[in-house]
Amino acid sequence: MNEKNVAADLQGNTLRVYWILLKARDNSVGPRDIQRKLGFSSPNLAVHHLDKLVELGLAEKISGEYHLTRTVDVGVLKQFTKLGTMIVPRHVLYASMWTTLLIFFLFQVTAINFYSLFALIFGFLGAGILWYETWRNWRTRPV
Repeated sequence: MNEKNVAADLQGNTLRVYWILLKARDNSVGPRDIQRKLGFSSPNLAVHHLDKLVELGLAEKISGEYHLTRTVDVGVLKQFTKLGTMIVPRHVLYASMWTTLLIFFLFQVTAINFYSLFALIFGFLGAGILWYETWRNWRTRPV
């Protein structure tokens, strides 16, 4: 399926199930795992959403387990990146780098003058804005 169709169908609980599948250590989960993690009333509801992912071409079913076959960056997923089994907002990388540079600069400042004051203001504003954006993205995660 093309990206538009995937974006249209990958919403709500199906998106939450896809998120769990993305975070799985070996990119495979069973229906009972999904039921427990998302608090579904029955495993059949998890199977329904997992089968929907199979129809979209994002997963495949092998001996009762569902395996991730393709990753897509649509909708809210565009704002996240996968680091191992963790999925973090993309801004966290920039915010960490900016904060590290700011801390390094704070240890290097020997005298407060116009330029160092400007750099401190610029550093604190940049780090603050990036951490705020990271926090906003984190609140939009599916699970």
